Amino acid sequence: MSTFDDSRLDDQAALQATDHLLRRLAMAGARVRAELEAADDVLSSLTSDGFRPRAIVAAGRDARLVRAVLEPVCPVPFVAWPGPGLPGWAGPLDLVIVLGGQSEDNDAVSAAAEAARRGCGLMVAAPEDSPVAIASAGLRHAIRLPSQSDDQLAAAVAVLQALHQMELGPEVDGKAVAETLDEVAIACSPNNDVTSNPGKEFALVLADSLPLVWGGSVLAARAARRVVESLRLASGRPALAADAGHLLPVLNQPPRDLFADPFDQGDELRPALIILDDGLADDSVIETRNKLALKAERHEVRVHVVTQAEGTDIARYAALTQHGRYAAAYLGIGLGRYGTAADDAPAEPGIPSEDPAW
Repeated sequence: MSTFDDSRLDDQAALQATDHLLRRLAMAGARVRAELEAADDVLSSLTSDGFRPRAIVAAGRDARLVRAVLEPVCPVPFVAWPGPGLPGWAGPLDLVIVLGGQSEDNDAVSAAAEAARRGCGLMVAAPEDSPVAIASAGLRHAIRLPSQSDDQLAAAVAVLQALHQMELGPEVDGKAVAETLDEVAIACSPNNDVTSNPGKEFALVLADSLPLVWGGSVLAARAARRVVESLRLASGRPALAADAGHLLPVLNQPPRDLFADPFDQGDELRPALIILDDGLADDSVIETRNKLALKAERHEVRVHVVTQAEGTDIARYAALTQHGRYAAAYLGIGLGRYGTAADDAPAEPGIPSEDPAW
């Protein structure tokens, strides 16, 4: 197992070798702006016009993120469809949302084609020459948001903005989401050393730990799953995102032996509890968080809290997720998995590689 070297986090050669990865993280806000700008003509003319579908079905990449934002406030039933095609009941009275990137996504293509065949209302966020866009070409009156990249979050922000204007979802304020991502990029910049960089501080917590990541709200829990995907990819270690019922038993760790020789411990890693706090002040969430923190303290498990209490729901989600991705990048750098001659780091931790022309 790789040994974490914290000096690499401020080593210019190691950081320069991972410039492609860190630069893509820093450009997250710009990608949201580009997505909204590309969709501006569509969004500027989009209103509800008194139309309200019987139900909404979301398919393709990050359909569950759209569900997590919409489900608490959407005035009609909402389904995130995980497989190919569409539910048997979906028809002309329903709205189908498909998020697809440049790469082949058979389930998204199948959903778009099936929506066109059944005459469903259709909203597509995908590049104009993508398989999803081609599959939906048979439906003339579809709402098409021309996606600019394979950035799932940016596409989801554009879709959520459109749904808000159709009075089917909450306020999104895509520009504020982009600004929030810029703030995370500034705070987590590789130019900031470990004493003033929350991304590097987060990575230091994970240096010799197995992450247990918990988010109390629906969106924070969704962010926890995204963060765990990035941490697994960057470290090659197990990581778990789950609800409190699954995490509490894992926190039952034996006490540390104060007299043990650390060099005899081998590759033994202890859990670290990561709490993603999006400012939701629900009593049950606070109670569960306190229960987890108390259990961790009793069993000498380190606790690290990432907080983002400002902004809209999707802005807070974006910030929590991006903090986790920066931490994953710095963890990979510290472990020597990124920024070496044998570096096979993806374009972004937890996201399929693409070839952006930065």
